[in-house]
Amino acid sequence: MGSSKKNNVRTISQEAFDAFVKENIEDLGLDPTEALQDAIETLTLQGVDLSGIVTCIPGVSSVNDNPVIQCLDRLKEIDLNDSTMKEMTELLDKLCDLCSEEGSGNQSIAIRNGGLDLVISICSKIKVTNNEHEHALVSALKAMACLIYDLQSTEAFRKNDGTKIVVDILNSCHENIAILNSGFSVVAAAATGNELVKESFMDLKVDELLVQILRGKNKEGIQHPYDAIRVLLTADDGRVLASQVYGYARRFAKIGIVEALVSALHEGINSPNLISASIALKAVAVNDEICMSIAEHGGIDAVLLCIDDSGEQNNKIVAKSCCTLLCKV
Repeated sequence: MGSSKKNNVRTISQEAFDAFVKENIEDLGLDPTEALQDAIETLTLQGVDLSGIVTCIPGVSSVNDNPVIQCLDRLKEIDLNDSTMKEMTELLDKLCDLCSEEGSGNQSIAIRNGGLDLVISICSKIKVTNNEHEHALVSALKAMACLIYDLQSTEAFRKNDGTKIVVDILNSCHENIAILNSGFSVVAAAATGNELVKESFMDLKVDELLVQILRGKNKEGIQHPYDAIRVLLTADDGRVLASQVYGYARRFAKIGIVEALVSALHEGINSPNLISASIALKAVAVNDEICMSIAEHGGIDAVLLCIDDSGEQNNKIVAKSCCTLLCKV
């Protein structure tokens, strides 16, 4: 067992855990189920982090029977070509579904067994030349977003050059709504709680790409770009005393994000992007100059109209988001 730098949490390898269970059976005479339960309880009491450990009953199942492990093993075996693209898409979708199961621990299992590194590598290799390639890339990006959920995974994403890989994909496929949504869901997940990832995305000019997309004509069905803006402009990394997000907000404002976001407000209460746009605009409004720009572009009038309409339709969610924005500006 070792000790991690994060809060001095003790860790254990899969091999050491399996050996612990085996010793319980051979030395203490416990049956397999009791041996497993004793190992879990003992190590937990000792402060050992068991996240990512596959807990299986000896003689009944093994690590290789775990569906996440099976999925990853098969993805590692497949050569990336046209004949395997469909199977790869199905495996990536399955991996995403497994890692989305609340309380399953499957995210940790996938991370511990190289799942994020693998999916990043797959994304970097898929070149979209037909619909099957598009579907595979969308599935890979969705799986990647599912695997990024804490500081450890965001750091793994950064160290594997994930920021550049994702931004390159978004730049090359900026007219593909499905890829944009899944790609920006990765941006939002990876930048959450990690100042270095935010900085890396901004260095790659993701702000210019976001403004270009949101000022474009084809915005129907787009949601995650708004989420990405909110996360990029949120100071949520506890390791950092002075975040750069306020400077990022000013950068966004200088290149036209206010106009792009206010236009979503002008679409009214029936716009599917109204709430996301209002939350993103609130994150952008960091000083008086930006707030004045919001007013000059008709943002306050649009918000007031949405508040009136939300009252008539008894839409409390829209009313709350719009009132929160109004208080900020």
